[in-house]
Amino acid sequence: QVQLVESGGGLVQAGGSLRLSCAASGRTFSTYAMGWFRQAPGKEREFVAAISRSGGITYYADSVKGRFTISRENIKNTVYLQMNSLKPEDTAVYYCAASERFGAPLNRHEYNYWGQGTQVTVSS
Repeated sequence: QVQLVESGGGLVQAGGSLRLSCAASGRTFSTYAMGWFRQAPGKEREFVAAISRSGGITYYADSVKGRFTISRENIKNTVYLQMNSLKPEDTAVYYCAASERFGAPLNRHEYNYWGQGTQVTVSS
């Protein structure tokens, strides 16, 4: 089992940047693929980005491709989401999640553990 704690959210103006962090504790971090998801009010939770156990495979939602970067430091048990050129439509609660699957899963149902979320608000 693994526990996940996100940080780094906040209020930023459109065009700005934020870096989210997700610290893991418990079972060996490098045995999990990691993902970031987000949920805006009244909407379903949606995929943002995913990274494989070694970091060699990454996937992004089309809406964030070229603006967001997912990375991980297994020695620090941490996964990051660098968010640049933020838009008001990026406003949501952002969740990190851990998956026991191989590769970099895109489907939220393939993730076994979730953090509590961190709010990101982008003002226009």
